[in-house]
Amino acid sequence: MSTRTLVRGGLVITAAEETHADVLVEDGRVAALAAHGSGVADSWTADRTIDATGRYVIPGGVDAHTHMELPFGGTFASDDFETGTRAAAWGGTTTIVDFAVQSVGHTLREGLDAWHAKADGKCAVDYAFHMILSDVDEHALKEMDLLVEEGVTSFKLFMAYPGVFYSDDGRILRAMQRSALNGGLIMMHAENGIAIDVLVEQALARGETDPRHHGEVRKALLEAEATHRAIQLARVAGAPLYVVHVSAEEAVAELAAARDRGLPVFGETCPQYLFLSTDNLAEPDFEGAKYVCSTPLRPREHQAALWRGLRTDDLQVVSTDHCPFCFKGQKELGRGDFSRIPNGLPGVENRMDLLHQAVVDGHISRRRWIEIACAAPARMFGLYPKKGTIAPGADADIVVYDPATTQTISARTHHMNVDYSAYEGRTVTGRVETVLSRGAVVIDRRTYTGRAGHGVYTPRATCQYLT
Repeated sequence: MSTRTLVRGGLVITAAEETHADVLVEDGRVAALAAHGSGVADSWTADRTIDATGRYVIPGGVDAHTHMELPFGGTFASDDFETGTRAAAWGGTTTIVDFAVQSVGHTLREGLDAWHAKADGKCAVDYAFHMILSDVDEHALKEMDLLVEEGVTSFKLFMAYPGVFYSDDGRILRAMQRSALNGGLIMMHAENGIAIDVLVEQALARGETDPRHHGEVRKALLEAEATHRAIQLARVAGAPLYVVHVSAEEAVAELAAARDRGLPVFGETCPQYLFLSTDNLAEPDFEGAKYVCSTPLRPREHQAALWRGLRTDDLQVVSTDHCPFCFKGQKELGRGDFSRIPNGLPGVENRMDLLHQAVVDGHISRRRWIEIACAAPARMFGLYPKKGTIAPGADADIVVYDPATTQTISARTHHMNVDYSAYEGRTVTGRVETVLSRGAVVIDRRTYTGRAGHGVYTPRATCQYLT
C-alpha cells in the first residue's frame, strides 16, 4: 500500500536554495514541495504529518568516509555496522560510504564480499562501499573495471603504513592509469609513510613515547609532500584525485594550486581537524591517546586554512573518518609506545551538529553546511540526486533539525559504541529532532524508531564532478 508523509511548516535548506516549503513524501521518495502560503499543500492528504514549524528541513547527511569493524593494530574498530549506522541516524546522517579492504595476497572481490557480509541486514541507514587497494597487481587492476561496472566506483590507496596498506609510487601510478580508463576515482591517504617510520623509530629511541609524539613525527610537511606527489602522479596518469582527511595548511595549499590550474583534484577534511588540535594530543595521563588518528591533529593555527578552503571550495567535503577504538583495552595498547595506539576517532554521530555550530560561529553559511555534508559527498561519489538533496524523485532522506536548542556532547549520551567522546563537554547549538530514511521515520522527536536491516546497499555512479 502507498504511504504518504507530510513535513509541514519548516525552512527547507539544500545546497542550492532555502525555501519555506512543505514536503510531501510518498513511498520512500520526495513526491513534491510546495511553498508556504501557496495553497498547494492544502489539498495533500497524508498518513502522517510532521510539524517542522521553527525547524530546518534538510537532506540526510552523507558521510563518505567511515570504517566500521576495521581491523587495525591488532584490534577492530569498536562500532560494527549495526551500532555505527544507528549512531549515524541519531546524528542526522542517512547514508555512509564505508571502506571494504583488500588484504595483501587476496582479491578485491574477496575483500568486497567480506564487507558485504559484515553489513548485510545490520544497517539502520543506507550504505555503499569504496575499495581499499592493498595489493596492486594485474589481477587487481582488471578487477577495478568490474567493480566500477557494479557500482563500487572509488578506490583508496595509502602512501602511509608501510607493511600494511602502503603502495609505492609505481603501484599508485598504475592504479591511477586504470581509473583514468574506467571512470573510477582514486582516494589518497597522503602522508610520506617511509619518512614517517624513520621519525617514529628515532623518537622512540629517544624515549619519546607519549601520544603527543604521534603528531610530532607525522609532520605537516610530509603530508604536503605526499599531497604534491599524489597530484603529480595523477597528472601523469590523466586521472582525477580525491585526497582524504586533509589536516595541514601546507596540504591545502597544494590542493588549491592544483585546482587553480584547472586540475580535477578534490579534498576532504574532517571535524576533528576543524575543532581539535595538538593540545588534545598533549592531554596528560595518556588521555591524549583518545585523539590519535592519521593524518594527525595539527596545531590550531592550521584551522583557519581549513575553514578558508571550505569556503573557497578548495576543500569540497567534510567526512568523519569515523574509526572508533575504546580508550580502555584498545587505545591503551599503546601505553609506552605511541606507535601502537590504534589510529582513529569516533565522530559519525557528531558531524552534522558540529558543522551547524560552524554556521552559528560564522565560518560557513547554512547552504554551505548542506553542500559539504550532504550534496557534495553525494555528487563526489555518484549518489546525487538520489541522496544529498530534497527534490522530487530523491530518496526521502530528510532531517527535521532544531537550530536553537543547545546540547552538550558527551559519551554518556552518545550512541556510538565507544567509551569516550572526542568532543566531551563541548556545548553546541542545534540538534537533530526527527530523521526519515527513505521515508521511514528512524528518529522520532529524539526517540529511535529504526531497525537493523532497514538500510540497504546502494550502488554508485562515477564522480559527478567529472561529467
